[in-house]
Amino acid sequence: MFRGYWPVAGCLAVLLGLAGGCATTGAGGGDARDLHLVRTTYGTVPDQGTAYLYTLTNANGMEVRITNYGGIVTSLLAPDATGAFADVSLGYPGLEGYFDNNPNFGCLVGRFGNRIAKGRFMLDGQDYTLAVNNGPNHLHGGILGFSKKLWDAKPVRREDAVGLKLTYVSADGEEGYPGTLQTTVHYWLTNANELEIVYEAVTDKATPVNLTFHGYFNLDGEGDILDHEMMINATRYTPVDDTLIPTGELAPVANTPLDFTTPVAIGARIDADHEQIRRGGGYDHNYVLNGQDGSLALAARVYAPESGRVMEVYTTQPGIQFYSGNFLDGTITGKAGKAYQKRYGFCLETQHYPDSPNQPAFPSCILRPGEKYFQKTVYRFTTR
Repeated sequence: MFRGYWPVAGCLAVLLGLAGGCATTGAGGGDARDLHLVRTTYGTVPDQGTAYLYTLTNANGMEVRITNYGGIVTSLLAPDATGAFADVSLGYPGLEGYFDNNPNFGCLVGRFGNRIAKGRFMLDGQDYTLAVNNGPNHLHGGILGFSKKLWDAKPVRREDAVGLKLTYVSADGEEGYPGTLQTTVHYWLTNANELEIVYEAVTDKATPVNLTFHGYFNLDGEGDILDHEMMINATRYTPVDDTLIPTGELAPVANTPLDFTTPVAIGARIDADHEQIRRGGGYDHNYVLNGQDGSLALAARVYAPESGRVMEVYTTQPGIQFYSGNFLDGTITGKAGKAYQKRYGFCLETQHYPDSPNQPAFPSCILRPGEKYFQKTVYRFTTR
């Protein structure tokens, strides 16, 4: 239950906990009363309203900060092998930095994450045209996708986790997409040191839907990520053309630099003389997850030897995009005045395959009236 509201540093704060006498032990061994959430005013979004920053903390001291502008995770504090906390996410020092946010730091992406070829698709015999904002293609929902919207937010809790419920209604025709799409995203921070994201959506007209989280991670908290050891549970991937649109093939990763079926340092083959590596400037590819049947399953594991942090990704989705921060170039000044150089962060975006509306052989991404879109992804943090 809510304990109450009171002013903090000129802002309204909310502390979320369990009533006395109702405490239970969470998966991380903490008391549920140690879960809490604080809301502060983050700033003003032009033509939209006030953005808030929600700080979620679990019983182990892990902390996640989320703003309802774009559903952006602005920081994620996780412990290393010695118990020291560091921010393992890339982002900006304040709200204004996210207004442009070309790298898409930490945001929710929709209505369709990743690329759609030439910003066009046909659905039920009708042609639809979308914004072209990535070379000749449509990327991450367009010019004013979900990452640029102010979402309605409500603090929530359950026995083992504190969370934030975000809702957004995308109007019929927004960015060229058909149908009014009602979207709900729950962020949960659990006592097992997991960031759990649950996505749901319904529509009144058939439409492509591919929601995802575009977090950039660096498990050391600074420097490049080339020594991070990556495992991806996929024996196939979707090769891309020169504009990073899938060719339609599901190709084996075996005997290529894209093979992460066993742990390999990200930097070991990132500049290999291979056509797919050259096209992506490194890794920027969708992996076809092994045996994915819609249940929550391990998709990837990353280990940083320097800090000892481990991040595991579990998802219900058929694919995961591994992006190695190839287009960061040092021109962005992030948190604590850091200039984000090439490959200072990596993304693991759970998803339907890129360009799915134009690729009938790929798993369908079409949501129809009467159906419910559901996607669950968990980022679990441990050490070794």
